[in-house]
Amino acid sequence: MNFEQSLYGFVQRSSLPVLGALTAAGFALIYFGLGILGSWLSRRVFPRLGVGHVIDERPLRPGQVREEVGLSLVSIAIFGGYGALTLALDARGLTHIRWELTATGLAVDLGVLTLWNEVHFYLCHRLLHTRWLFRHVHAVHHRSRVPTPFSTYSFHPVEALLLGSVMVTLQLFYDLSFWAALTYPLVSLWMNTLGHLNYALATPRWWSAPLRASEHHSLHHRKVNGNFGFQSPVLDRLLGSALSRGSSHLGDGQVHLE
Repeated sequence: MNFEQSLYGFVQRSSLPVLGALTAAGFALIYFGLGILGSWLSRRVFPRLGVGHVIDERPLRPGQVREEVGLSLVSIAIFGGYGALTLALDARGLTHIRWELTATGLAVDLGVLTLWNEVHFYLCHRLLHTRWLFRHVHAVHHRSRVPTPFSTYSFHPVEALLLGSVMVTLQLFYDLSFWAALTYPLVSLWMNTLGHLNYALATPRWWSAPLRASEHHSLHHRKVNGNFGFQSPVLDRLLGSALSRGSSHLGDGQVHLE
């Protein structure tokens, strides 16, 4: 019996609560690991090296990081539930997860996940910026007017349910591999951490689009009504929601609803 078969057998034998707990533990490990790494790099390493600059120099709210961690733990529990749901749908034949591991298959699946995540996140984010959902749901995330690496999962539970559906919705029309589903949260949260780093890295524009995500998303936290994309600015530019980079040092951080 090869490793893939052994892993598949373990998943089939495990209860949904166990699978959910394992998924949540994985998300927690990634969240705290990248949160600590991002804080260390942006507060100590990059400033000492003279690389880039802090984007928004306003102080954090008292207790902000503690609140972000508490909300993120609730989100992580919800994501764990989605992990169990993903495997349950496969076990019941409602979707299909591929268990074989190949370099080509993994690369293709990660590409598909990246594209779908951009579309899914943009649509969900625009929805969250409608008046009622912003006031009652998404405003929780925007309490972090100055983002930190620990604000990545700082959501109202309804927002966590909405954003956490990215893989389940993809499974409805695409046979995803288990290995891509296992790998992509690390890639996604690394990108999300960059987006909440509140630190601009002075890098050549031609290769640094991912590293400029922090500028893109910090401007969203400051101006609110624009820059709804996850990592790429393409959908914002196509759909007229891109914020001018020249306005990044303007504005009072107040919330203005659509």
